[in-house]
Amino acid sequence: MTVLGKDSPHNKQTSVSDADKFIHKHTELPTTRISQWIDGGVSLIGKGASWLWIVVTGVIIWAVVGRYAFGEGSVTLEEVQWHLAGIGWLLGLSYTLVVDDHVRVDVLHERLSLRGQAWIELFGLLLLLLPFLGLAVYEMFPYAYHSWQQGETSQAPAGLPYRWVLKGILALSFSLLIVAALSRLLKVTALLFGFPKPIRVESGNNKKEDAS
Repeated sequence: MTVLGKDSPHNKQTSVSDADKFIHKHTELPTTRISQWIDGGVSLIGKGASWLWIVVTGVIIWAVVGRYAFGEGSVTLEEVQWHLAGIGWLLGLSYTLVVDDHVRVDVLHERLSLRGQAWIELFGLLLLLLPFLGLAVYEMFPYAYHSWQQGETSQAPAGLPYRWVLKGILALSFSLLIVAALSRLLKVTALLFGFPKPIRVESGNNKKEDAS
């Protein structure tokens, strides 16, 4: 993009439509009734987990004030910080998938047509993401269960008990990712094959058909 000087006869503020050309668009897939329900539930969990970051900030401030103002460090507060941060991050993963706000490294994908992008999504979900998540869940639930059986606690003095809770959240996070991935898979098949049937969704003040 060329930056024009002050004296240029064409110098004017870039309009929204001009700036829009430089904004990467998400893959605009249609939605289905099942996907809509799933996305709503996953989004509710993700938005709820986002409030944990306020709690984390409060705990960090409390720990810093205690350490530097009163000379009282706390192992418990330090572990609470990373436990809550880990839970917030893990439960937010599935939310980023349903809103298509996860990190992408697009070299070819963004240059393709919508249907071309959908085919990449289809093979990526079926051959890469879902098998990986299935394997992760298969390993993570026994991992959390064994921690509960052993009554695992923090190895640090005055650390937190119930380490299995965090490991259970890890298993839950991968399970939610599977649900979110299945929701996206339904959207892809709705676009490519018309099944499940796409539904009309609200877009701003207008309703539009989510399939093309």
